Amino acid sequence: QVQLVESGGGLVQPGESLSLSCVASGHIFSTNNMGWYRQAPGKERELVAAFTSGGLLYADSVKERFTISRDNSKIAVYLQMNSLKPEDTAVYYCWANKGGMIYWGKGTLVTVSS
Repeated sequence: QVQLVESGGGLVQPGESLSLSCVASGHIFSTNNMGWYRQAPGKERELVAAFTSGGLLYADSVKERFTISRDNSKIAVYLQMNSLKPEDTAVYYCWANKGGMIYWGKGTLVTVSS
């Protein structure tokens, strides 16, 4: 059984940086489709950034501030978040798609507040 485990969330002030990590475990797992979504209070879950078979995707709201990367040997994906804003406050979920099967992590909370 595949598990996606996120880490790195927390409380930061506006303008600060934070890094998130997600590691797949529990089964031999390798996919081109892996990334991050987020869900703010009262809002729908939205794509933040992802590697997909069709290319690299970023939400317009995070371009130039967030960078996604991955380590294929560890089956991991990372999200470097710079210049954080209060509107970035959300639960961030790791996402993967392998052969049409969708996997989600349990989420990690990022709070941006002064």
